[in-house]
Amino acid sequence: MGENFNQKSFIEILSEVPNRYFILNKPYDMLSQFTGDKFDNNMLGKIDFDFPEGTHAIGRLDNLSEGLLILTTNKKVTKLLFNSKILHKRTYLVQVDATITDENIENLRSGVEILLRGNKLWTTSPCEVERIEKPDDCYNIVNTLHPRHPHAWLKMTLTEGKYRQIRKMIIAVNNKCKRLIRTSIEDIELGDLPVGKVREYEEEEFFKLLKIDY
Repeated sequence: MGENFNQKSFIEILSEVPNRYFILNKPYDMLSQFTGDKFDNNMLGKIDFDFPEGTHAIGRLDNLSEGLLILTTNKKVTKLLFNSKILHKRTYLVQVDATITDENIENLRSGVEILLRGNKLWTTSPCEVERIEKPDDCYNIVNTLHPRHPHAWLKMTLTEGKYRQIRKMIIAVNNKCKRLIRTSIEDIELGDLPVGKVREYEEEEFFKLLKIDY
């Protein structure tokens, strides 16, 4: 037994460990990473869950965005999900100023010009946008607006994800994104998962819900 162990490299041994798959309801003002600047403690390591070695985030959310974050030990998931020719839907709840108009919403649906890194202009692909009622209480964790400040909620479903894309799209129609909550990626849904909590999936179910062949 010991001889066989010595004949295997450490990488080979790790490759025999089954991959694991999680989703997290990421809190507001938390980075989508486990390590970084030693002076910034608001990272995924603060989540009360014993993640296995090698766990990393897929399709990161910026620190001020909330909601569904995929975490896995499988390094192939990013390429399969976000670098694939097959487009995958992502749905968000977006809080904006109440001044947003039906014309603004139609512009968002059709595509707007946003500025990418390197000062490159990009016209966003057509997407689904609808005005909705205030979300359920499970999302009322952070108030970035005074209760009396008039605001509106949108539900947006995109198949592309440029850096801070939704925030830039809202700016492009002369409004501001006050809150941004990702609620689903394909058929993996946040559902009633509390903020800061984790749900684990079996590999077969995980890929089936994401509509990925693996």
